[in-house]
Amino acid sequence: MNYEQIKNLTQQYPTPMYAFDVKALKERVEYLKSCLPDNVDLCYAVKANTFIIKELIDYVPRFEICSPGEEYVCERLNVPMEKMVISGVYKTPEFIESLVAKHDDVGIYTIESMEHFRLLKELSLKYSKKLSVLIRLTSGNQFGLDESEVCEIIKNDRDTFNIKGIQFFSGTQKHSLKKLKREIDYVDEFLQKLQSEYNFVSEELEFGPGFQVVYFQGEEYDETAFLEEFSKMLNDMTFKAKITLELGRSIAASCGTYITKVVDKKTNKKQNYAIVDGGINHLVYYGQTMAMKIPNYKLLPERESGNEENWNLCGSLCTINDILVKQLPVTNLQIGDIFAFEKAGAYCMTEGISLFLSRELPGVVIVKEDGETVLVRNLIPTDPINTPNYERK
Repeated sequence: MNYEQIKNLTQQYPTPMYAFDVKALKERVEYLKSCLPDNVDLCYAVKANTFIIKELIDYVPRFEICSPGEEYVCERLNVPMEKMVISGVYKTPEFIESLVAKHDDVGIYTIESMEHFRLLKELSLKYSKKLSVLIRLTSGNQFGLDESEVCEIIKNDRDTFNIKGIQFFSGTQKHSLKKLKREIDYVDEFLQKLQSEYNFVSEELEFGPGFQVVYFQGEEYDETAFLEEFSKMLNDMTFKAKITLELGRSIAASCGTYITKVVDKKTNKKQNYAIVDGGINHLVYYGQTMAMKIPNYKLLPERESGNEENWNLCGSLCTINDILVKQLPVTNLQIGDIFAFEKAGAYCMTEGISLFLSRELPGVVIVKEDGETVLVRNLIPTDPINTPNYERK
């Protein structure tokens, strides 16, 4: 987002705010598609940012839903059930049953545990529906099933479900191609085992690569070369059917800008402090270690070169931990200056400690491809949520 766009947003809407650039979002999706093999589709993990779902409906074939709330959001935005994969370790049995009862044999459910398997089997029989499922293979954490349990389902219950294939995900912000190669080889070998020992040919592999997003100045990452090598790994697999890459951060991060205003400044014990109207309750970067790293940002008004001073950029929370950046060099910093932090499109608006100190939630603006801006969420007070209601019956 350029300086003029940021300036126009601050003239139209109060700070703090999130702005999500649709043009940048769609360009990001097209870039990822262009770097990946032809048999690869994308699945958007909506937990990364629910505010851009509508803009992606025609751009990605699948949305990963990990909670009832996320499904309700998608339903309100008219995401078709056939584009959803209902995933995650736990949803209430009542919620899962409501989906099975409401929808015909569309959408995909992941099997996350043997308990989850038994629930889906019971519902499949109750409603005479052959549900489409992906079985999640664990990477060694609380998600998914061990190999033996996957094999048990494949061996004994493949007629109960339409088993599409395997889902595998191990984490985020992966920068090691060697680690990804080990994971791909492991899953590829397991898929071949299912075929040779159980005569099960997987239609699909849904794989979460956890691609890295570079948030901070001074970090280097040749993403095109990285994706080229990753694509070669996929092409070298024995498995040749459909691959779906589940991505959240990698799709959403670059489209978002968090905009906040300097509202006070002071010098205490020879340290300069600038207070902004936002804070760490709104801006969350993966790996933001005690604000020692400098995110990519723009400062308005633009500065001429001159004598710089170091400023500790602090938020409005009543905690000494509310520091966005330490020792940030700024020329002639003034109250009213605008900081626009880039790559704030993933997780920032949901991972922050939003209810702390009963501060307002920032507004959310969608910037359309033609430059039109749409306020999709106003500033929301949180004090009603934090107020006990003694009159409730």
